[in-house]
Amino acid sequence: MNGQELVSSSPRHPRIASDANHFVLTFENNRFASELFGQFDQNLKLLEERLHIDARARGNSVVITGDVVATNQARRTLDYLYEKLQKGGSVERSDVEGAIRMAVAADDQLSLPTMEKKAKLTMAQISTRKKTIVARTPTQDAYIRAMERAELVFGVGPAGTGKTYLAVAHAAQMLERGAVEKIILSRPAVEAGERLGFLPGDMKEKVDPYLRPLYDALYDMIPGDKVERAITAGVIEIAPLAFMRGRTLSNAAIILDEAQNTTSMQMKMFLTRLGENSRMIITGDPSQIDLPRGVKSGLVEALHLLDGVEGISTIRFKDVDVVRHPLVGRIVRAYDATYTTRPEDAGPRV
Repeated sequence: MNGQELVSSSPRHPRIASDANHFVLTFENNRFASELFGQFDQNLKLLEERLHIDARARGNSVVITGDVVATNQARRTLDYLYEKLQKGGSVERSDVEGAIRMAVAADDQLSLPTMEKKAKLTMAQISTRKKTIVARTPTQDAYIRAMERAELVFGVGPAGTGKTYLAVAHAAQMLERGAVEKIILSRPAVEAGERLGFLPGDMKEKVDPYLRPLYDALYDMIPGDKVERAITAGVIEIAPLAFMRGRTLSNAAIILDEAQNTTSMQMKMFLTRLGENSRMIITGDPSQIDLPRGVKSGLVEALHLLDGVEGISTIRFKDVDVVRHPLVGRIVRAYDATYTTRPEDAGPRV
């Protein structure tokens, strides 16, 4: 090729040979390069699809051709993922998707053109003894950073964006670090209404189905035996919203999930439980309200009333932040488009 070869000063980074819209990345470790490219070069194909470039593997090198901005986004993406492998991590399709999103977002946020080629991906992360979670979208990045600094965080948006999962992960991290003494997880059991007493089993067995997503996230962050011991000791408490009334929740990481199904009075009651040295995270999707028609959602009201209040941060997720199956994002967009143009059919949205 015509470009002059540029060798990185650090052996941790790939060697780069480049011209205007065409460069070669050479990775020192053949095994890492193979994992980076993916089986049958599937990760490179994903780069091509998302960034509209051409990426061809040649041994432990990759030749990247395309628009200058897009090729530099590809370079930053591969550089970040290669470092992840060097640190003992793995690279799955979701990791590639997330790195691409962050690389594109980094360009969108840059104000100085001279920074474009120098920008390096830095993603917020949550680390527990069992797992490290790295932000996969710019909104997830903002959400994690908000939970680190704000006393009360609202995470709102469609399903599949990681609102609850990241909130539980952050709570687990705070508990492990000794920043709080306990975790309190709650959801409104809307589907059961006032008929919990007619369900079989004791109270725990009655409400567990409604709290299952919180259990699942906990077991992903903390070894199962430790979760069970913590629940038994009261260090982790998982309870329906009604159990919060009259309490002051101090020295705790407190999460209210599915908050769109709270009434105005329930939301006010929950918000005023916040005690000394506690952090509160409230998640929900205002487009999936299960309250009876005409009943105002406490979440929707709180977002309006508390807008701009010091110490409160609101992070709004969108369909582009969905990190489940790509089809989930398209489903969310289809429903949003329908109900935006036909509000009379939108059900009990408030």
